[in-house]
Amino acid sequence: MIIPHRKGNIRLNPEFVVLDDAHIQGFLLGTDYQRMYGIDIYNSSNRHITIGTNKEKKFSLDIYQVSAHDQLEELLNEFREGQFSTTLTRKQKQSLLKMLRKNRPAFAIGEEPLGKTKGHHKELYLDVERPYPPMLRRAPYPASLETTKEIEKYINELLDMDVIRKI
Repeated sequence: MIIPHRKGNIRLNPEFVVLDDAHIQGFLLGTDYQRMYGIDIYNSSNRHITIGTNKEKKFSLDIYQVSAHDQLEELLNEFREGQFSTTLTRKQKQSLLKMLRKNRPAFAIGEEPLGKTKGHHKELYLDVERPYPPMLRRAPYPASLETTKEIEKYINELLDMDVIRKI
């Protein structure tokens, strides 16, 4: 990092930690560097620095918040395991991803169980009144042992995830 100085530029060698998902908006220059190089920082109406003993030459410290990251890329990174249609426009894809983020609790993600949303209960009633539907008119037959075990296993999984419940 180079800071201009009337007697030559000041070269600083700061160390930075770079994070994948961090968006830097600025950095702090420690007081040890400021004292070492004679940098004075004034908090006046327009921020500026003076270097050394020359108080007349002021270097502006206008800070602009620049957001270089793309919001769509950020959303795509959040839902990186999802695959989206190539026919969607950029605006449609962004709208879909925002809706997915907003309704995130409705989906099973990692350790979060499926079906834990409140207010979406549907009661199912079996119609066993006469006249019976065609499937109920058939003669009963025993299901195979493997099929019975798989159906019970699947029903127990749905009960454990609170997708269905016994009444």
